[in-house]
Amino acid sequence: MHVSRSIVFIVSLMLFAVSPLSFAQAGACDSAAHRAFDFWLGDWQVQKPDKTIAGHNTITREYGGCVVHEHYTTEHNYSGESLNIYDAARGVWHQSWVDSGGMLLVLEGGLRDGKMVMQGKSVGKDGKTTKQRITWTPNQDGTVRQFWESTDAQGKWTTAFDGLYSHP
Repeated sequence: MHVSRSIVFIVSLMLFAVSPLSFAQAGACDSAAHRAFDFWLGDWQVQKPDKTIAGHNTITREYGGCVVHEHYTTEHNYSGESLNIYDAARGVWHQSWVDSGGMLLVLEGGLRDGKMVMQGKSVGKDGKTTKQRITWTPNQDGTVRQFWESTDAQGKWTTAFDGLYSHP
């Protein structure tokens, strides 16, 4: 009986150690839904509407192609990054953004009319909750527009950031 329990224990450990590998198999994130944000991949220069440079953004696929990873930097010592993933179980895209100012922004959404739209809420230093919505639009010329909106004190949507991504 003692040997039997040992064998069961060893086999259980082996299965536990191997089971995460099944999630990383080739093709695990190759569906159209998993690739819906691929238009954002690349090395980008980000411009404001007045044509001044807002920053530089590098968007890559990582973790077996399952995660879209953003690295944003500016010349003003501001930086941030996001991890984006399609949650197939719920059928939604998820983004977690963090930055050098201590901000955490969690957004969820998906494709709407060819645009990636994600929204969520943030809590300011004053404790007030603000709705956030970001829309990424792929343009015919290969650029991408990122339009970020927040609600003001009256709950009205206002522009927080409007950037045009182009290849340097």
